Amino acid sequence: MLEVRHLAVNYRGVLAVEDVSFSLEPGQIVGIIGPNGAGKSTMVKAILGLIPSSEGVVRYRQRSLKAQLAQVAYMPQRTQIDWDYPITVKNVVMMARTRHTGWFRSPSRQSREIVKAALERVGMWELRERQIGELSGGQQQRVFLAQALAQEAELFFFDEPFVGVDKKTEAVLFEVFDELKHQGKILLVIGHELGEVSRNYDRFLLINKQLIAEGSRSEVITAKNLQRAYGDNVILLQR
Repeated sequence: MLEVRHLAVNYRGVLAVEDVSFSLEPGQIVGIIGPNGAGKSTMVKAILGLIPSSEGVVRYRQRSLKAQLAQVAYMPQRTQIDWDYPITVKNVVMMARTRHTGWFRSPSRQSREIVKAALERVGMWELRERQIGELSGGQQQRVFLAQALAQEAELFFFDEPFVGVDKKTEAVLFEVFDELKHQGKILLVIGHELGEVSRNYDRFLLINKQLIAEGSRSEVITAKNLQRAYGDNVILLQR
């Protein structure tokens, strides 16, 4: 179980995330939704220890998550990645194996096989020697999905993975998400999907600095909850 208790993030006296608590069981795809500027990405980064929290405790299997970050795979927003960095597709995915092989050792045969399998799963093995910056947005996302798979994690965090991708990549993402779910993994996916695509999720966390609602689609995506989260800017995205 992943447990988040009373998490808060304070930026120069302003609460970006306020007293958020929830628990998640293995084998779930969880959508984190809410308006722009609601603190969704900030909350995830605080959970992972990428930014400091002012309050709160995060545990996985009754131990501090910070002591188990090897069990975490995190795919940030595309805007946070330097696409001009000269690195091949294969080496991007091989970076996920660093903790297994060390910084100055050649990858093991097992790691090479895992990287190949991950790239084949997302349909990117044939482009393994291509520079990452030469790919389309959807192809880039599939490469970073392969990197997450190669990490062999138990907790997966995806920050807006569907932004700027094609239908093929969207389908691959959801197929892989479903496979990970059935392997007993926990997946947290930041997004804006409130229409038909949202049916791919098991649970939702509706955030606007605070946790507005959590639960199934029918429990969370209601007129009352969306009004509380989005105010007068409620728009149901039909996809």
